[in-house]
Amino acid sequence: MTTDVNELHSYHPPDWLPGSHPQTIFPFLFRSPESIIYQRQKIETPDGDFLHIDWVNKAARSPLVVLLHGLEGSSNSHYSKALMAKIKHLGWAGCIVHFRGCSGSPNRLPRAYHSGDSNELEWIIHELKKMCFGPLFVAGYSLGGNVLLNWLGRPGYQNVAAINAAVAISVPYDLVVAGNRLSQGVNRIYGGHFLRTLKRKALRKIETHRLDISPESIKACKTLKEFDNRFTAPIHGFNGVDDYWSRASSKPFLLSINNPTLIIHAENDPFLSGIELKTLTKNNNHITLNLTKYGGHVGYISGTFPGHIEWLPERITKYFMDFL
Repeated sequence: MTTDVNELHSYHPPDWLPGSHPQTIFPFLFRSPESIIYQRQKIETPDGDFLHIDWVNKAARSPLVVLLHGLEGSSNSHYSKALMAKIKHLGWAGCIVHFRGCSGSPNRLPRAYHSGDSNELEWIIHELKKMCFGPLFVAGYSLGGNVLLNWLGRPGYQNVAAINAAVAISVPYDLVVAGNRLSQGVNRIYGGHFLRTLKRKALRKIETHRLDISPESIKACKTLKEFDNRFTAPIHGFNGVDDYWSRASSKPFLLSINNPTLIIHAENDPFLSGIELKTLTKNNNHITLNLTKYGGHVGYISGTFPGHIEWLPERITKYFMDFL
């Protein structure tokens, strides 16, 4: 049965930041830690593309924490810098794996990345294990967390045995529900934020690779659902957005996860409430559910104004310490 640790590791938002949207937006806009000096590594993929990995303490003979970022995230995202600062302080090694096209350099192939890209993660872990001198941990945020849970729960992946534990944060585990929410009402603010860079990248790919996709249809996308239907789904072999969101959701695979896994989610996450996770994970004793009442989506700001975002890095690393 799933371990519930909400009382031991509860999160209490500051009084000056009420509500799911402020708890999501304020850390993103105003509480990004200072820049971290990364060591960048470029690795070639089996299909002729490349990935950029940004490292801290790369040579350390210590635990390695691999971070999988969210949609259109990078090593410069506020949550990436916060966790890597904590990793550096602990003397561990850490790295951010940039999904294709997210490192600041366009990738070579027409394909990009998507929410169910578990085959890519299988290869990435295989490569990183060869560089790792100690225990191997993986932390996935939002889209990266969905990729992580897919990989852990889907059958046939051999390299899941290489990791000691995993943490998934603010995962849109039901992409149909989450995707529709991001395409409606006030949540379209978030979808619009993602669309600005997604559309720009897609138009570049259409031109570079002479893809049979109308540039005007991409420019006309007003919601994330429209974009995923017209670009993300067909370019990655899905039959439209409904097929993509259904097949890429990690929800059906949660019961099959056999690695120690912590899931951190807020009930007031504007992308997708985590309340259903109580039912979805209750019969899997490998999953520890840390369901908080507040926190927003990858928010979790704490302290007096203007606050800090150290709660998540502390919670993640304390969980990993149990497996050293």
